[in-house]
Amino acid sequence: MKALCYNGIGDLRTERVPDPAILNPKDAIIRVKLSSVCGSDLHLLNGYVPSMREGDIIGHEFMGEVVEVGSEVKKLRKGDRVVVGSIIGCGECHYCKSQEWSLCDNSNPHAWMPEKVYGDATAGIFGYSHAFGGYAGSHAEFIRVPFADHGAFVIPENITDESAVFVSDAVPTGFMAADMANIRPGSVVAVWGCGGVGQMAIQSAFLLGASRVIAIDREPERLRTAREISGAEVLDFSQVNIQEALREMTGGRGPDSCIDAVGMEAVSEGLDYYYDKAKQFVRLETDRPIVLREAIVACRKGGTVSIVGVYGGLIDAVPMGAAMNKALTFRMGQQHSQKYIPQLLEHLQSGKLDPSFLLTHRMTLDQGMLGYDMFNKKQTMRVVFEPAA
Repeated sequence: MKALCYNGIGDLRTERVPDPAILNPKDAIIRVKLSSVCGSDLHLLNGYVPSMREGDIIGHEFMGEVVEVGSEVKKLRKGDRVVVGSIIGCGECHYCKSQEWSLCDNSNPHAWMPEKVYGDATAGIFGYSHAFGGYAGSHAEFIRVPFADHGAFVIPENITDESAVFVSDAVPTGFMAADMANIRPGSVVAVWGCGGVGQMAIQSAFLLGASRVIAIDREPERLRTAREISGAEVLDFSQVNIQEALREMTGGRGPDSCIDAVGMEAVSEGLDYYYDKAKQFVRLETDRPIVLREAIVACRKGGTVSIVGVYGGLIDAVPMGAAMNKALTFRMGQQHSQKYIPQLLEHLQSGKLDPSFLLTHRMTLDQGMLGYDMFNKKQTMRVVFEPAA
């Protein structure tokens, strides 16, 4: 089959690789119809996730058609149109049963790798390096889905492929960001990052009762989308002082909840960006926590900071004194796909959410490097690959 493979930093190639096969009776094989790029994929491409190997198939946000199921798969049949959560969960361990699917004890066969760095194993993730299981990703014609009864969800007929694909990752990640943010009726929420996850966090915050959402970015098209489609007030951090603007917009108090939808590759117009870049260069820091610092300082006393932007390693100069003395609550994590996908499909059916606007460019796998280059340069909201094209 054809697949988009990692061959080093900044180097993706379309290659011919063996078709996947059933390895476990709980597996299913999916013919991928649509597979989207994701901001966290850029961390792989840009060299911030060290456990990538040449030939790895990337991609983790996808939907498709069931073509084969293992003997113990009960909920799926050949021909079903499904969306698959990017996080792999066994469904049987303590964490899966507690609906904390990204903490699964059993889905990462390379658990020793994150244990060395994080102290504990993490769940497996499709196409996201060997530290997260070494699973083949979705930028391919076919993909093997382990624990398929728990990870693949049949898509209702009135939901289009173009909407369903984002229920794999962007929509549940954005919804989880809002869900963790302790939003109450009337809350004011600030969201850093107006990419796909940020847009879904904005819309989800309104769904959960926020009266105002303030979105922060510097890309004109993303800010326009946040304002005109997602309904946020917007701030361009290249034009205004974010701390001063947020104080002014909230009567001097600060937002009730702050969402970091950016993570380790944040940028800014200030000296903190060059500080972090310099420390990264000499390997004294792995991530750039610019947004995290801003969110801590901006958040009102007693407020909540919700973090879904991916961080991979060590960060520096985080204002913990401010966090502690302001009595902030922190909630964070990789998204729990299986917890949220059923209710999100209901929101799509009812028309409360329609993420199809995120699809701004549709391409073939042969255009993979072009698509990722455009995405890396913020020239598109989301590129979606159609492997059969």
